[in-house]
Amino acid sequence: MNRPVFSRIALLALLALLLGAAPAVASAQAGPAVQIREWQVPWPDTRPRDPAVAPDGRIWFVGQLGNYLAVFDPQAEAFDRHDLPAGTKPHTVVVDRDGFPWIAGNGNGTILKFDPGSGEFTTYPVPETPGVDTRDPHTFAFDGRGGIWFTMQRGNAIGRIDMDSGAIRVIPVPTRGALPYGILADDDGRAWAVLLGSNRLATVTPETYDLKEIELPRAQARLRRVGLTDDGRVWYGDFTQGYIGAYDPADGVFEEWKTPSDRSGPYAMTTDDRDRVWFVETGPQPNLLQGFDPASGKFLPATAIPSGGRSVRHMVFDPNTRSLWFGTDTNRLARARVPD
Repeated sequence: MNRPVFSRIALLALLALLLGAAPAVASAQAGPAVQIREWQVPWPDTRPRDPAVAPDGRIWFVGQLGNYLAVFDPQAEAFDRHDLPAGTKPHTVVVDRDGFPWIAGNGNGTILKFDPGSGEFTTYPVPETPGVDTRDPHTFAFDGRGGIWFTMQRGNAIGRIDMDSGAIRVIPVPTRGALPYGILADDDGRAWAVLLGSNRLATVTPETYDLKEIELPRAQARLRRVGLTDDGRVWYGDFTQGYIGAYDPADGVFEEWKTPSDRSGPYAMTTDDRDRVWFVETGPQPNLLQGFDPASGKFLPATAIPSGGRSVRHMVFDPNTRSLWFGTDTNRLARARVPD
C-alpha cells in the first residue's frame, strides 16, 4: 500500500526543488496525437492496475484494493472478475505464452498462477530468506528462460521463480532501504530493476544470481519504473526531480533529459516497437502521457488522460495493436494507440 514510501518521496521531491537540477530540456516535436480510450471498471474504488496482454488479445489486470484478478475483452468490451484468496492484495499480473496469468501476492508473500480453463489457482509461497524480513512480491518480468524475475519492495530483495518447478530464489539487495520497484529482463535474461529508496539501478545475472548496484550521477534521484530499448540501454524515470534517463551497460554512460512539466512525477513507463519511450507524468492533473524519441532527442506531443488519471502506475505496450495499456486511480482501464 506504500503510504510511508510516498511521504518519503514527497520530502525528497521538496528537497530536489530547493536544490535545483540541471541538464538541458529537450524540445517537443510536432506529430500526430495519441488516441486514448478509457473503460470504467465495474468494481468501484478498487485501483485497477498493471494490465497484461494475453496471447488471445484479452487484457488481464488486478484490483489492488479489491483483491481480485480480472480480464477485459476489448472486442466485446466485457469484464470478468475472479476473486483472489483472502489477504493476497495483488500488486501486478503477467500472462505467459500459454495464457496463464501469474499474480504477485503483495499482502501474503505468495505468487499465484491462475488457470483460466479450470478457474483454479496454484499458490507458491515465497521462501523465508536470511536478511529478508518481509515477503511482498511487487513487480514481475519474464526472463525468456522459463522464469519470472520479481521485486520485493519492503523485503528489499529481488527474486526469481521457475515457472515449471515453482522453485523460488531470493537475492537480498545490499543497500538498506533500497525499495526495489520496477523490473524488466533484457535479451540475455538479466534482470534490471530500479531501487526507489536510493539513486540506484540493480542488475542480477541469471547464471550466478550475482547482484550489482549502479549509482546514478544525481544523489536525489528516485526511480520508479524501467524500460529497455534495442540498443541495450536501460531507461528510467526519476519521480522526484522530473527526468527520464538512459544507462548504457556497454560503457557505463548515463544520459538524461528534463521532463516537460514542472513537478512532473514520471511514474508508469514502457517502450514501443520503434524504441520510443512512453511515460506518464503524475504530477500534473490531469496526468499527461508523454512520449520521447531517443533518435531525435525530442519529446512528442503530450496527451491528457481523459479521466484525469490521478496516478498511472504501470504501463505495457502491445505490438499487435500498437497500443499502450494502463490502469488509472480513477478506476479506469485505458488503451492508448501510438502513432506510426
